[in-house]
Amino acid sequence: MNKLVRNTAEELFKHGSRTAFPLIGKNILLALCLLCVFSACNFNAVIDTNQSIENNKWLYANTSKAEFEIKDVSRPYQVNFKLRISNDYRYSNMYVLATFKQPKSNKKVRYQFKLAKADGQWTGKGSGDLYTYSFPLLKNHSFADTGKYSIEIAQNMRDNPLLGVSDIGIEVK
Repeated sequence: MNKLVRNTAEELFKHGSRTAFPLIGKNILLALCLLCVFSACNFNAVIDTNQSIENNKWLYANTSKAEFEIKDVSRPYQVNFKLRISNDYRYSNMYVLATFKQPKSNKKVRYQFKLAKADGQWTGKGSGDLYTYSFPLLKNHSFADTGKYSIEIAQNMRDNPLLGVSDIGIEVK
């Protein structure tokens, strides 16, 4: 019996590890896939939205809106505007209007975000011809009251539509 086990093991190793341990390879691949999926999730986020912009043309009327509920006013929050642009975007900056709707008041703020260096090099994280940005709108913000809130982001550039914008989103964490 020992000889049979040894011969079987030698036979398996002779054909390479793909046939010797088919389940181990599949299990490792499955584990790596699950790790990637769960590491991409942001479990601390109150809300995390993403919206594709049709034909990469962001219209004034096409806003990004996030509605969320604050239950814990004792901790600080961060609110981010997420943006993905392509090489077709013509400017080194972007202006947006953010409307914050709170239980007792509303507030509108205009932001300018720098997207490229003076030499034209994009400052976002690149992948192919797409560049991703996450800009803070509110840092260490303490919401005054519990309740329902909403944030709406509209592009505030001269061009309508604004070309080269692939995706927009809002994250509250």
